[in-house]
Amino acid sequence: MMTLVLLACLLLAGSASAGVSIQAYSGDTIPLSGYSPTSNNVYLYLTGPNLPSNGVALNDITKLAEDGGFTVVQVNGEDDSWSYNWHTNNINGRLDDGTYTIWVVNGPNDRSHLQNAEYGTISVTLGRPSISISTPPTQAVPGSLLIISEPADASVVVNGLYQGKSPLTLNTIEPGTYTVNVSKFGFTPVIATAVIRSGEQGEITAVLAPERGTLVVNTTPAGANVSLDGTLAGISPVTITNIIPGNLTVEIVKDGYVPIRQEVTIAAGTTSPLEVTLSPSSPISALPLKTPGLTAGALLSLCGAAASVAYLRSRPR
Repeated sequence: MMTLVLLACLLLAGSASAGVSIQAYSGDTIPLSGYSPTSNNVYLYLTGPNLPSNGVALNDITKLAEDGGFTVVQVNGEDDSWSYNWHTNNINGRLDDGTYTIWVVNGPNDRSHLQNAEYGTISVTLGRPSISISTPPTQAVPGSLLIISEPADASVVVNGLYQGKSPLTLNTIEPGTYTVNVSKFGFTPVIATAVIRSGEQGEITAVLAPERGTLVVNTTPAGANVSLDGTLAGISPVTITNIIPGNLTVEIVKDGYVPIRQEVTIAAGTTSPLEVTLSPSSPISALPLKTPGLTAGALLSLCGAAASVAYLRSRPR
């Protein structure tokens, strides 16, 4: 039985996490596991020699991924982990010897619809048992690994296994190459590679960038200047992206209307709407100005009314 851990903490929409490659024999059971913090299920399918290009289900190669034929695995809500035992001898068919790709996607997206999906891949080479001879490896001395993050108290996953919160020192690590995922809510995860040599300590410092937010500003009437903390950001209606989370001051200015100054809070990874109705700065501004004739008539009526009041007050009583 082959043992496999697939890191499925997926990075960016439309891109794949770093692939893993293993070798196994046809008929082996290959345990798969990993993490997917962006979905309640992961969708697994297979591509490779003599299989449809868009993939088939791992547990039944007669089911096409493009027709919904996925192997669906539930994600554990407590730690975002998932696991699945791939029984290569029970797939409703036979796989030829060769190299295959397992796709792990956060939604029901076959290979031709991965543009907006998050996914990871693993290369699996299936063959037949053979006799081999190898010399015993040289005895290696365990090393250690220090993981530091800015900010601290970030989750640390090494080769798909959760290890604790940063800062963290892992001792008695066998020499080799390790994939380290450092993540914290509200920040963009960092994935790094650590090479541990015999008897030495490796170190990783992960600087986590804050996730950004978005503000959508609509005004009535439109066409107002919108500024964030004193910097012009656009003319309403406007969508302002890539904002560092926190409190900021929004200023809305339009000729003929009372300026607006308002405090808003931007949260990481969210879109905040702001709807503002502007008030005219004078009664004249509130008058309808559809045609010059109507405006002149309205002003003439006002002047006539004012003259009538003055005349009545000047008459002898």
